[in-house]
This record gives sequence, C-alpha cells and structure tokens, in this order.
Amino acid sequence: MINDRIREIFKQGEGILHLTPTWVPRPFNEPGKRLRLHPDDYFALGMHRGSITERWFGSVTRADNGPDTGKYEAMSFVWDQDQSEKILFMEFVQLLGQELVGEELQDRYGGWPTYAKFFDNNKPLFHHLHLTEHDAARIGRHGKPEAYYFPVQYNNHMGSFPYTFFGFDPSASKEEIVEALHNYTVRDTRITELSRAFRIQLGTGWYVPAGIIHAPGSVLTYEPQWNSDVNTIFENVTAGEVNDLRLLIGCTPEHEQNDMEAIFKQLNWQESTRPDFRSKYFRKPIPLQAKQPGLTEKWIVYANEWIAAKEMTIAPGTEILLTDNACYGAIVVQGYGQFGRFNCEAPGLLRFDTISEDEFFVSEKAAKQGITVRNQSRVEPMVILQNFANNNPDVPGEI
Repeated sequence: MINDRIREIFKQGEGILHLTPTWVPRPFNEPGKRLRLHPDDYFALGMHRGSITERWFGSVTRADNGPDTGKYEAMSFVWDQDQSEKILFMEFVQLLGQELVGEELQDRYGGWPTYAKFFDNNKPLFHHLHLTEHDAARIGRHGKPEAYYFPVQYNNHMGSFPYTFFGFDPSASKEEIVEALHNYTVRDTRITELSRAFRIQLGTGWYVPAGIIHAPGSVLTYEPQWNSDVNTIFENVTAGEVNDLRLLIGCTPEHEQNDMEAIFKQLNWQESTRPDFRSKYFRKPIPLQAKQPGLTEKWIVYANEWIAAKEMTIAPGTEILLTDNACYGAIVVQGYGQFGRFNCEAPGLLRFDTISEDEFFVSEKAAKQGITVRNQSRVEPMVILQNFANNNPDVPGEI
C-alpha cells in the first residue's frame, strides 16, 4: 500500500517531491536564531537535547546526537498533501531508485549519497575534522567532505565571531598538536592559537575536504556535504564551553582511543598546513552565461569530486524553464511563486511542527526535462539554492 502511495505522489509531482522541514538539535553552542524558527521552539525536543541550531535538506542520514537521538532524527520526510501526512524520504529513495536519482548514482551508491543543511550558531564551532572515507570505514561509517556558502538572505546578523579557523599555521609542529591532544582533559590547550582565521564574506564560500581541521564561525551557513555525521574534535574548550573527551575519541576504533598519535593521523597534515590554503579552497561564485531573460545562475560549490551547489535568481514577474543534468535538492531562500506544479515561498516564521513550501527534491528526469519556475512577485527576486551530488557534468572542475 505504501509503495503504491509513493509512486502516486511521485507521479502527481511530475518527478518533484515536496519535503517538510527537518530540524536538528545539538547539545553544544547556542542558536543564532536565523533559521526562521519560532522563538518558542528552539528547545522543542526538550532542554536535555539542546537547542535547534540546524535544518537538514534532502537527508537520508540519521544524526549522531548521542543515546537520545530519535529513530529518524535529521532524516527528511515528503509531504503527502492529499493524505495530510509525512512519508520518510528514504522510502522514496529505496523504492524509486534510478527513477529518482538516475542510473549513475544508483549504480555507484545505491541511492542519494549527499544532503545539505543550514547550521546556525551564535558562537564559533569547535576546531574539528571529519573523517576520510578510509578512516570512517574503520568504524562502519562514511567520510564527510563538505562545503560552505554564506547566504545573505539568512544572515541578518553575523553572530559573536564571524571568522573561521582553517587548518594550522605552517609554522606549527606535529609535536605541538599531539601535546595538545594529550592535555585534552588537563587544561585549556587553546589549540586555535596554532591555527589561522579568515573573516567570513557573505555571498562566498569554502570547500573543506575530509581530514582538514576547521572551526566554523558564527554565521548561518549553507552546507552541502556527503551522507555522514562524523567528527573528531581537537579543541577542548570552545568560547568557554568545555568539550567532553568522547568528542575527541568517539569516532576512533576502540583499541586506538587512548593513542593520541593514532588520533592525530586522522588529520591531513599536508593540506591542513598549506601556505596557499585560501587560494585552493576559497570559493567565489562562478556566474553562468545567461540562458534566459530574468534568470541568473552561479555555481557556489564546485571544483571537487564529491558535491556541488548552485544559486539561481529569477527576476520579479518572470517565468523560466530550469534545466539541469542531474537530480538535486532545492531550498527557496527568498521570494515566492511556482516551482513546477507546487506553490513555493521562502518562510517568514515557522513553528516546529508546521509544513513549509520552500524545500523540494527534483528527480534526474524532471531536472533534464526542465522545471517551470515562476516568480509571482512584482518587486522581489526569487532565490533558490540547489545541491547536487558528484554526477552533474556541468559543474566547473577548476577554480
């Protein structure tokens, strides 16, 4: 019965799925309150779970939030408007397979291998790295390369520390880093004294491969990434908040959890200490050549082997045919109108359990055929962010 309903929803949407908001709490930091979530709902899952600081898009991944994590926490749902109910997005991915994601992604990964999120912290995040595919496989997980983009529409303020630490200064030594890890439970190691910070520039971004240590600043960030939630946190005190030892050792095989040399080896030392780090990993948007009147497109995540993203803007009162060569997730960040057969609008204020009309997933066939998108405002642009996996041939391969 559910399989029949999934196919009917997919058919009715003409290859487009309407997704519902996926809110994710974290037990650290404090909310920047730029997610357009109602102020009363930032602790909707209870004070013991921490505040909601993230919203995930097109996710088939469960968050790693400790023993109290819900069965489907951080996983996306599709809205069945006719039945007024939600159906797990993963069920669509599993049933529809290549009808949804295309033959290449289905053959290589068995489904949709990536997702995107907004993360929204008022204070900087801890200095941490994400495991490579090799290291993650040792604990039965996947690696996590990711990218950042800082949308102007969601950043009415810049938080308390709008600077991001990337890597370590080339003058830092391996011995200094290992010593800091040994002192994780002894004293404030102030490990970012060995790093380097870059001021965040709205409307730009960065690519962050797995294995590179970083500490994101206090700006709401759009983050396309691989399907994973694995961290190794090298910093033991962040903005006055003490990080538990499990955050350092929790993604390490049990027999190596007391071996700081082994934990250090999760770090890609060469890339984390590149003198030309900014020139390799900073991402300015790359505009596409205009194809239709009123449509502006630019690549915002590109030049890597894992993920990609694009920002498109439609002028007021304009209708365009949006075509792409791969499936994607879409989030409307400004304006309102039509997205295929669906109404769409960027939200003003959302309650925790309400439905929005800003998030969609577009199948490969529908993307290639083209989506009719209409900006129904007479004065305001419509802006949509799209996140892709690594199978779109149009993504720029170089900076």
